Amino acid sequence: MRFEVILKYVGMALILNALFMFLSFILALVYSETTAVNLLYSTVITFGLGILPSIYIRKTNYLTIHEGVMIVVMGWLATCITGTIPYVLWGGEFNFVNALFESVSGYTTTGASILSNIEALPKSILFWRSSTHFIGGIGVILFGLLILSDSGSRLTLFNAEVSQLAKTNFSSKAKETLKILLYVYLGLNLLQIICLYFAGMSLFDSVNHAFATIATGGFSTKNTSIAYFDSVWIEVIIIFFMLLSGIHFGLIFNTFSRGKNNIFRSGTAKAFLIFIFTGVLLVAIKLYSSGTYDSFWVSLRHAAFQVVSLASTTGFASTDSAIWPFFTQIILIYFTIQCAMVGSTAGGLKFDRVWVMIKSIKKQIRLMQHPRAIINIKVDGKPLPEGLEQHTMVFIAMYMIILLITTLTLTAMNVDTMTAFSGAVATLGNVGPGFNEVGSMANYGGLPEMGKVVLSANMLLGRLEIFGILSLFFYRSWK
Repeated sequence: MRFEVILKYVGMALILNALFMFLSFILALVYSETTAVNLLYSTVITFGLGILPSIYIRKTNYLTIHEGVMIVVMGWLATCITGTIPYVLWGGEFNFVNALFESVSGYTTTGASILSNIEALPKSILFWRSSTHFIGGIGVILFGLLILSDSGSRLTLFNAEVSQLAKTNFSSKAKETLKILLYVYLGLNLLQIICLYFAGMSLFDSVNHAFATIATGGFSTKNTSIAYFDSVWIEVIIIFFMLLSGIHFGLIFNTFSRGKNNIFRSGTAKAFLIFIFTGVLLVAIKLYSSGTYDSFWVSLRHAAFQVVSLASTTGFASTDSAIWPFFTQIILIYFTIQCAMVGSTAGGLKFDRVWVMIKSIKKQIRLMQHPRAIINIKVDGKPLPEGLEQHTMVFIAMYMIILLITTLTLTAMNVDTMTAFSGAVATLGNVGPGFNEVGSMANYGGLPEMGKVVLSANMLLGRLEIFGILSLFFYRSWK
């Protein structure tokens, strides 16, 4: 394995970060904020670390899959660490552990925060905070792939970054697929900025909340998240874009380009939407019948927002769901575990794996009835690639084991059970808010320092789909 080549590609990811730090620096100058110098230092340090490998290391014409995996993992780690610089230099609530938690949460599009007073931050730091969502939403490495000239290297990194299930709805080559991802991502961001601005948000808030929505992140510029605006139209717009951002981008592109495999023809997408609508209806009925809200329409409004927010892994809040009936909290926790579709900006378990699991259970029942039958699982009319069913089952098992270990670890630190479990679920799923001490109107600032480190690792595991990071511990088997 050529570590000098790995450093070269990791440097590309850092240069991208430096660009957004520079934009934050410009914003600090526009608003005459004292953070300008700190952001300039951050830009210079990050750009310097990113450009050095490109100067001293020669270009390579190919990458091995092992090098691709290492570049993806190390690129994310390096990005998250350098992303702490603006926070640490700013100070306030940001010691290094808090800054690392906020940085990892931003890049992994989790949206969990340690901040107790978000509105006290300068606009330039708020923009940098939202920028980490924007960068992480499409994937740190995928941005870099667009500037690679060698198709072999591009394909290797693409295969290392994108899960096999996500590729099932892409019929294009790696280069075209990357363009599709970028066009949909940028197009949705621009469209939502315009919609939010005309719905009453300031341009600054529109940009920040669009970055957080399309990346399915959840960082808001307000302490009470979307509840601050108390606007039905803003909530409807955000619900719509959260829902879109949780769907496979290939299906979205095909829908707008009139392709055959689109949202309306995809059985997986239809099932995903049916699950969400069912959850919304159940929560709304319970909220109204329990007297949580006097009106069914108010119940439906908040149920729709909270269910879609968690199911898409965005994590915005229109109200405090911690005071809701336990029945509704269980449903919300389910969607926090299920997460959104593969091929979207969401992390976590992914609905497609849940759907494959359901089909696999049905297959096993049929095999018990007809032992000699040959039954293939199909996804959107196509047989599942060989070995992918087993990989999916192993992934789900690993996911649940990590949830158990994380919960036990937090409870060993004297964190209460609901906070520990919901925090583990919310961070591994890259969702953000849990319940109790880490609820939708609370934050993760009160957790033990080591607990924040554990949950930071959880967020990376969820975003990199577990096996990427775990492969680092099996380095000898690569030889």
